[in-house]
Amino acid sequence: MDNLKITTYQGYLFWENVDKNLQNISLRLSGMRTNTDLIILPEMFNTGFTMNAEKLAEPMNGKTMQWMQATAKKYECVVTGSLIIADEDKFYNRLIWMRADGTYECYDKRHLFALGKEHQTYTAGTKKLIVEHKGWKICPAICYDLRFPVWLRNVGDTYDLLLIVANWPERRSLHWRTLIPARAVENQSYVIGVNRVGHDGNEVYHSGDSTCIDPNGNVVYYKRDEEDVYTFTINAEELEKARRAMPFLKDADSFHLDV
Repeated sequence: MDNLKITTYQGYLFWENVDKNLQNISLRLSGMRTNTDLIILPEMFNTGFTMNAEKLAEPMNGKTMQWMQATAKKYECVVTGSLIIADEDKFYNRLIWMRADGTYECYDKRHLFALGKEHQTYTAGTKKLIVEHKGWKICPAICYDLRFPVWLRNVGDTYDLLLIVANWPERRSLHWRTLIPARAVENQSYVIGVNRVGHDGNEVYHSGDSTCIDPNGNVVYYKRDEEDVYTFTINAEELEKARRAMPFLKDADSFHLDV
């Protein structure tokens, strides 16, 4: 397993404006001064967190999927983030794991945010996704999923890196900044949370607080309030060292989750 170079985009999202968001992200990424293995975008990165799915949902071969494919190919890396997808007469908050060769995997958000009526518009997913990239086993999840440790539990040492893409409001940022380190320590994995900044169309402010936490709970990266494209490296040896020194995962409860 090699070290993994990660680029996070903590961005301002233009409300329900797909073209403007894709243009802005492309512009921000063009300023990267180094190559990368993985670009992580926020939840609903092309629209903001909206329930206006009938207007904004795209098919699986739509504009944003084509943009993700082109971007992954351009930077020769994986690009991931979630968007609104229409599939078989249902709407999904769907994370796409887009590879440079144009192949992809999908994860549909499992826990829909009832407080924001997300469950009235979108269909919940039923399957976790574990992908492999440069020897790393990676588990992507979306925003509200962070609150549910059973769903994200690293049963059987199935992943090395947990990703959370989000539109998490500033009013609950303490929860975000508490839960991400908790997930890292309890699962002995790196955890990366990528959030947006600025006000959305409902005048809800997002402070970002995008972060990377290592398996011991140490901060690798943290940014608040500002747009930021930042590249950092997570260390395979540090992960293996933490698990050798404190082999807690071997003592964890084994279980199967029915969904």
